[in-house]
Amino acid sequence: MNTVLSVLRNAWASPEVRKKILFTAGIFVIFRLFAHIPVAGVHIEGLRALFSQNQFLGLLNIFSGGTLANFSVMALGLNPYINASIILQLSTLLFPKLEALSKEGEAGRQKINQYTRLLTVPLAIAQAFGMYALLRSQQIIASLGPVDLAAFVITMTAGTMLLVWLGELITERGVGNGISMLIFAGIVGQLPILFSNAVTTLSSDQIVNFVLFGGLGIGVIAAIVAINEAIRPVIVYYAKRVRGNKLYGGQSTHLPLRLNQAGVIPIIFAVSIVLLPSLIANYLSASTNPALSSIGIGLASGFSPNGFLYNALYFLLVVGFTYFYTAVLFNPKKIAEEIQKYGGFIPGIRPGSATAGHLNYIITRITLCGALFLGLIAILPTVAQAVTNVQTLLLGGTSILIVVSVILETVKAIDAQLVMRNYEKFT
Repeated sequence: MNTVLSVLRNAWASPEVRKKILFTAGIFVIFRLFAHIPVAGVHIEGLRALFSQNQFLGLLNIFSGGTLANFSVMALGLNPYINASIILQLSTLLFPKLEALSKEGEAGRQKINQYTRLLTVPLAIAQAFGMYALLRSQQIIASLGPVDLAAFVITMTAGTMLLVWLGELITERGVGNGISMLIFAGIVGQLPILFSNAVTTLSSDQIVNFVLFGGLGIGVIAAIVAINEAIRPVIVYYAKRVRGNKLYGGQSTHLPLRLNQAGVIPIIFAVSIVLLPSLIANYLSASTNPALSSIGIGLASGFSPNGFLYNALYFLLVVGFTYFYTAVLFNPKKIAEEIQKYGGFIPGIRPGSATAGHLNYIITRITLCGALFLGLIAILPTVAQAVTNVQTLLLGGTSILIVVSVILETVKAIDAQLVMRNYEKFT
């Protein structure tokens, strides 16, 4: 805590970093303002009643930062962009041209980001149509004509693209990763409402359980910090080299391999996919067709947030995405080539392909620990509600993980900027 506070004090003392922090705060204010601008023609009170009765929709509203319950112009949130990112990153494994593009450094990443934004538009349009169909089936919005429906879809798509643009502004001119920061802002913005609802509906016999729930939350935060900061150091020695009259190398260092290389991204990816069956079930269950309605009811019961199938799929998706995203971020072959290029070697391991195989062996096994931890955090709300019987507090391990991880990464980013600007003062 003292380290975090010292970083924030030093950041505020630096004019350039302070400007970035204020810029990020300004984007947060704009985001929260747009989160309260509703789309025309939606019965807000009926929508809020629907969200209060449906735990799945309530959880979805938390991740949207409350924009769904208000049905603001940003009601779709960042889901279309996240889904587009998943599709593009999976495509790099299937299409050699995209894989080559991803290896071209900053220029390649910018091109892939451009493709991601372009793919976000049709996905947002499809989700806007789906949202309209869901609301119409629940009689929350009246049937719209072609012109009004087009305006509805364009408004929601524009809201998503505006949110993506705000996230990119934070990445370029603010602090931290813009998309993660906006998700963080949305979750934090819902905290006062969640806790006030939980306290007002709390009965006298649930006070002990509520305190137990709070203690469990503190333990989860400590575990998240421990896992996020845990590393497996790999010792690397550099041979002595003589150039002219000078001697280089001869020292040892270590390569820090994190238990959780992927950070919070696997959770965000998994949430975007695991919520789709429940969203489809909500739409089908309201259908006038008896066959479709029965399918929707069966799907809703099977994929209930408290059901086994939902939590098992969620757990497996988180574990799978953790391995996938770690493979995207960590390239053992490239790292082994860099070590060999500068005359380094791992004791007992030959340079080159043997070093790459050794690093891959280590990262595969430590990632298992991180993946299992993230999977347990993802299904923690179900376990906590079953143990404490506190059903009104929907904020679970996933939300806590996102908030804590984003705070840690942002503090590290600020500290790195401080060191870059004034090395002697902040080291």
